[in-house]
Order: sequence, then structure tokens, then C-alpha cells
Amino acid sequence: LSIDVSSRPFKVHTNSTEIITHSIIVATGAESNWLDIPGEYEMRGGGVSSCAICDGAAFYGKDVVVVGGGDSAMEEALVLARTSKTVTVIHRRDAFRASKILAQRVLEHPSIHVKWNTVVKKIVGEKSLVEVEGEEESDSVDLDNEEMFVTGALLSNTETGEDERIDCAAVFVAIGHTPTTSFLEEIVDFDEEHAGYLQTIGRSTKTSTPGIFAAGDVSDAVYRQAVTSAGSGAAAALDAERWLSEEGLGNEEAEFEAELLAELMADDISNKPADNYNAYDDAGANVAGMKESARVEF
Repeated sequence: LSIDVSSRPFKVHTNSTEIITHSIIVATGAESNWLDIPGEYEMRGGGVSSCAICDGAAFYGKDVVVVGGGDSAMEEALVLARTSKTVTVIHRRDAFRASKILAQRVLEHPSIHVKWNTVVKKIVGEKSLVEVEGEEESDSVDLDNEEMFVTGALLSNTETGEDERIDCAAVFVAIGHTPTTSFLEEIVDFDEEHAGYLQTIGRSTKTSTPGIFAAGDVSDAVYRQAVTSAGSGAAAALDAERWLSEEGLGNEEAEFEAELLAELMADDISNKPADNYNAYDDAGANVAGMKESARVEF
């Protein structure tokens, strides 16, 4: 994917086609950063997640793990502590890099435990039959469908090199996000405080390049939720529509059709006599006597 803004309208090049457009709404989102360790990919959806708000309720009353040491990890841990039995925070250093207030809340929470100078080497799981949704019996399962579910994590101390396994039902990876915006380098301005995120102007979705708008996680380093992204998308559509109107731009094909239709109607009207027009004359001889019969009826 690439964008050519050297001339207007813009040219968007995809894997299979080229799109000519006056405006662009960038909504390519942000990818969660992962650990790239054994078991992580295989058990996504089976206990491995990057969103406590999305998936935390599924592990009510169970032991869970959060990996990370920034604000995102602290927020994930505090959200999970509301419903989970215990939350173990794994951090590779001996101090959090999160804000002091969030870090203090985590350290003081009775259900949250911290393992310092520790990394996750492997996520451990086992295969289990999948329950069939919609069945009345609680033990209804699909015998032909097995999935991997998290049962624990293998940890390693970065100072001593000792390994340790802990039991858990889920591992939440909270080590940041990477916006999918690399194709916009040198095209629009980026947020200096949040690497990879697009800089928008004021409270709008406008970027530094007129005609390009940012929606969702590409410009939101704070909330990163589906519902906020949807609202941002609606705002970007409104901003783009207003900008097109102000610039006098729009759908040239529709405008051409409207102009052509107006010309045809004008030609049709000009070919008709302006005075003494009689609809019965246009209808022809088949309506002879129509005026008389109509007069009788009324």
C-alpha cells in the first residue's frame, strides 16, 4: 500500500489496483505488540489476549498473568483485578516505567502480585474439546474440534537464570501497540509524544495534509477501543465531506450525469412551442372525442 500526494487528485496504490481520489480517511488501526514466544500464537483466543477490557470477564474467579511494565500493563492489571482471583504482573526490570500513581495502585492492590526481573519464556497449554454453544446439556461438546487453552506460563529470572512455572488460565500481553502508518511517512505529520501515531489538528480528524483524515487507532494512543474508533470514523467522514464541499470537489461522474440530464431536458423543452400547447395534439387522433366525453362526465 502506498499513497502518491505529489498531485491532485491523490493516487492510492494497492496490491491489485490504483484508486484516484480527492480525499483519504486513514483507518488502518494499530497492531498489538507480542512476545513471539512458543504457545503465544497457538493460544490466541484460548487464553492469550492483548485486551483485558475485551476478554477479562471470561476469566472470572481465575488466576491470570499480565506481561508489561507501562501504563497499559497497569491498567490491564487493575481491570482484571476486579473479576479475577489473582493477577500476576511479569516485568523484566526491577521498577515499573508506568506513571507513579498507576504503579502505586498496582503495588498496593491485595489481588495483584509482581514478579520483578522476570520474562515469559513459554506459554503452556493443553488441548480441550470445545463446548457446543446453544445446547441445553452442559456437557455437550464437539468431538471433532479440539483447541489449545492456557494452563500456565514458564518464567525465567533475568538475574539468576532460574526457570519457574506458574499456573494460570490466561496471559494478557500489554507491551504496547504499533500503528499501521509506516506508509504515511513524509506524507503527514506524526505525534511526537507517541511514536507511530498520526498527529491530528485540534479536535478534528484532519492531518497536516489537506484531504487526508485519521480515524481510530492510527491517531488514538489513549483509548484504543472499537467503540471510540467507530465514533472517530464517523467524525472523519463528516470532516472529509465538509472539506470536499468547501473545496468544491465531489463525485465528478454524478455531476456529469446531472449536467447531461439538465441539457437533455433543456433541449426537449426548447423543441416544444412555448404558446398554445395542446396535449391532445401530441396524443394524436386516437383521442378524438376525449374532450367531449370528459365534458359530459364533469
